[in-house]
Amino acid sequence: MRAAFMSVPLLLLAACKDEPRFDDRYDKAAKEIEARAKAMDADIAKSDQAATAASKDLSEVAKPSNPPPSSGE
Repeated sequence: MRAAFMSVPLLLLAACKDEPRFDDRYDKAAKEIEARAKAMDADIAKSDQAATAASKDLSEVAKPSNPPPSSGE
């Protein structure tokens, strides 16, 4: 029982480790955000190119149709 009681402070001491400084955490978060933003920008550019290509294809194929002229009856 004494051994268990004596080991509790050692376990508590081992659990306490230095946390990263604010500046380090901020820099890490800023790098992650920048990487995500670049990935989003690349996805948007890719989507824009695909949309532009698709709209060119549609404009040539899909022509507005007009109903036949009425005979007046």
